Amino acid sequence: MSLAAIPALSQKSFDITVVNDHQKDKENVPIVLKLEKYGIDVKSALVTDGGKEIPCQIDDINQDGTADELCFTTNVDAESSKKFNITLYDKGTPKKYEPQVYVEMLLSNKKVKESNKQNLYISQLTVDNGTNPYWTLHHHGAAFENDMVAYRIYFDHRQTVDIYGKYKKQLELKDTQFYPDKAQKAAQYGDDVLWVGSTLGLGTLRGWDGKQPTMLQDVDKRSQRIISRGPVRTIVEVKDKGWTPQPGMEPIDMTALYTLYAGRRECHVDVRFNKPAKGYLLSTGFINVKNSTEYSDKKGLRGCWGTDWPVSAKDSVGHKRETVGLGICIPEKYIVSEEPANKDNYAYVVKTDTDELHYMITFCSDNETFGYHSDKQWYDFLKEWKDDVSHPVTIK
Repeated sequence: MSLAAIPALSQKSFDITVVNDHQKDKENVPIVLKLEKYGIDVKSALVTDGGKEIPCQIDDINQDGTADELCFTTNVDAESSKKFNITLYDKGTPKKYEPQVYVEMLLSNKKVKESNKQNLYISQLTVDNGTNPYWTLHHHGAAFENDMVAYRIYFDHRQTVDIYGKYKKQLELKDTQFYPDKAQKAAQYGDDVLWVGSTLGLGTLRGWDGKQPTMLQDVDKRSQRIISRGPVRTIVEVKDKGWTPQPGMEPIDMTALYTLYAGRRECHVDVRFNKPAKGYLLSTGFINVKNSTEYSDKKGLRGCWGTDWPVSAKDSVGHKRETVGLGICIPEKYIVSEEPANKDNYAYVVKTDTDELHYMITFCSDNETFGYHSDKQWYDFLKEWKDDVSHPVTIK
């Protein structure tokens, strides 16, 4: 082959400025660029901050083979700006950086007795109506983490979001697989810290029958898929095709992306329907942890702080009561009502007139050496969190 026949490397380099107009510093703020407007089929990228390379990643959100987004995280001082240089390439592969997040899906291998040594890793699974893969998947669905928090999503009609609390800042799901052994517990690895049962868990999206949340039972097909494995964010997709949220309504397809960034407690829940969902009533919120106190600003920010066993009574051997703080932040435009607490949930009724719905969830464990240890501390954090996310940076 002649040199003229070898495809030339195409690249596009440009600067962006991230502006923080808020009067408070921002830490680990996610910066996301949509790639379609740059006119290049991006295969790899380079981001520099003051000439220094920083970790970034490109993601194919809709899994069509073309990268859709570039993302990285940064700190920005109050009322200031930072400039970054971005170079996009149409050749190569994404550079490997030290992972700051982790995600996994596994099939349960009955030949492996240890709960933290499972080895049948998968990236996606789709099942037909009437099939329940809850016991087929290890830790019952996809699990993902950064160094502060870890979440999992049940793969059944509940689709509950559950949590795993940590003692130390570290990635550990690859080692514990959500079920630490005695040695790992002695070494202060984290563990499941919340019993969710059939409640809303933390921010689970369900239907609403006029009185209470409804499960996602009337679904033609349901699936979970890992969209992104890092190094700076994980994305898990949960899809329900042909779901009937209320009896008598037309079925609707729902796709939810659960995104966790490095250095952030919150998980973004971004929901898209296959058509405008006007007229459908939905619900979300979180479990009423036993003896919990509650905070609400009556404008979409709500939290609780309480203590309970993290597992059912019959499985409590080897566990201790766990104290957790839970939180949710929902834009007011989606809220129909904030329901009073009952024995199961602190719930919201929500709706959207478009084909999208967005909110965020967060939590802490009292076990953390780096976190919060009273309801006052937790509620103060929730207020600061809402103030932070309500004043996003701008990109120029």
